[in-house]
Amino acid sequence: MKPLMLLVDGSSYLYRAFHAMPDLRSPAGFPTGAVHGMVAMMKRLREQYPAEHAACVFDAPGPTFRDEWYPDYKGHRAPMPEPLVQQIEPIHEVVRLLGWPVLQVGGIEADDVIGTLARQASASGHRVLISTGDKDLAQLVTPDVGLVNTMSNESLDEAGVLAKFGVPPERIIDYLTLMGDAVDNVPGVEKVGPKTAAKLIQQYGSLEGVMAHADEVKGVVGENLRKALDWLPTGRTLVTVKCD
Repeated sequence: MKPLMLLVDGSSYLYRAFHAMPDLRSPAGFPTGAVHGMVAMMKRLREQYPAEHAACVFDAPGPTFRDEWYPDYKGHRAPMPEPLVQQIEPIHEVVRLLGWPVLQVGGIEADDVIGTLARQASASGHRVLISTGDKDLAQLVTPDVGLVNTMSNESLDEAGVLAKFGVPPERIIDYLTLMGDAVDNVPGVEKVGPKTAAKLIQQYGSLEGVMAHADEVKGVVGENLRKALDWLPTGRTLVTVKCD
């Protein structure tokens, strides 16, 4: 059995812990709910998935290379709630005290750090398990890389990605490009949702195939697809997790 590398999407966990817990406070009034939630989640994860190597990866503050590519990237996101902002440093500290290496890389999103580590670990003979609730990371799934969502108890291997999204892992980038990513303010093709995106990729094989046959796509979807053709290569770049 290959050794296991467990990678945690800490930025995803932060928000989950914050929203899952009541507004707990210290005697001095300092918010502590997200800290409590994070401790419970990380301890449970380690018990469920013992691993030879592990890391918890957080987004670093400040802009990333995607902001240079597209100034409106994540432009409509509400700022992080102040009680959560106050708990970021304590959360990093407590995760370290639980024995996890904590990683933040300036100018690079947590997803890209996770993708790079997953690629390196699988190349060096490890199995990799990524704990996240982020559908974008389905593009990283391979025979040696899987996802687990501990909130829904859902695990995704290659067959699981195909069953859930209607496309295999190597086509998730194409799927996300057609749909766009509202969370990150990345436009796609207007009126194209998950089912239509999957259907188009199934029919034409890839994003390139869909674009090459745009004239054949009928109705409003076809009109909107043709309008979006110039944008789609940029959208694809934005939703691609960098693994280098």
